[in-house]
Amino acid sequence: MADLVTLRPVAEEDLSWLAGLTNGPAASGVHEWHGWSDPQRRRRRWAETGLLGEDGGTVMVMLGADRVGQVSWRKVITGPAAFGWALGIGLAAEFRGRGYGSEAQRQIVHYLFAHTQVNRIEATTEITNVAEQRALEKAGFTREGVLRGTAFRQGRWHDQIIYSVLRDEVTLEDAGPA
Repeated sequence: MADLVTLRPVAEEDLSWLAGLTNGPAASGVHEWHGWSDPQRRRRRWAETGLLGEDGGTVMVMLGADRVGQVSWRKVITGPAAFGWALGIGLAAEFRGRGYGSEAQRQIVHYLFAHTQVNRIEATTEITNVAEQRALEKAGFTREGVLRGTAFRQGRWHDQIIYSVLRDEVTLEDAGPA
C-alpha cells in the first residue's frame, strides 16, 4: 500500500492542513512538539517561494487524494564548496506506522539525487523515536551514530540518532532520453 504514496508541491489550500500538523503535541507527535511558533510563517514562505527553493523545500505526501503529511529538506553545508540535504517529515497521526513515511522519504531521496548534485542526504531523529529509526532504515538510510544533547524539547536536551544515504547507494531510474 505504501507504493501508492506520491509527492507533490504544496498548494495554498494545503497550508491550513499543514498548520494542523504542528498545532499541539497530539497532532505533531511526542517527538516533534517543540512549542508554538508563528502561525503565518509558512504562509509567508509559500507566498514568496511556494516552499521550494535553492536552500530547501517542502512537499506534500499524498495517498490518492488524501493528505498524509509533508516531507521537507534543507541545505546543510558540509565543506567550503559542498553541501548536502537534511530531511524532515511529519505525518498526520492516523497515517503513522503504515509505511507511508518510509516510502515518502525514499521518494524524496530519489528526487533530490536526480535533480541536485548533492552526494549526501541525512536525517536525524530522537533516540527514543524507534519508529522513525525503522522508517529511515527501510528507506535506505544507514545509522551513523548518536548526536548527544542536540534537540531541545519540553525543557530538556535530547540525544538524536543521525542517518545518511549517499548518492552511490541509490539506483536512480532512467529519466528518459538525454
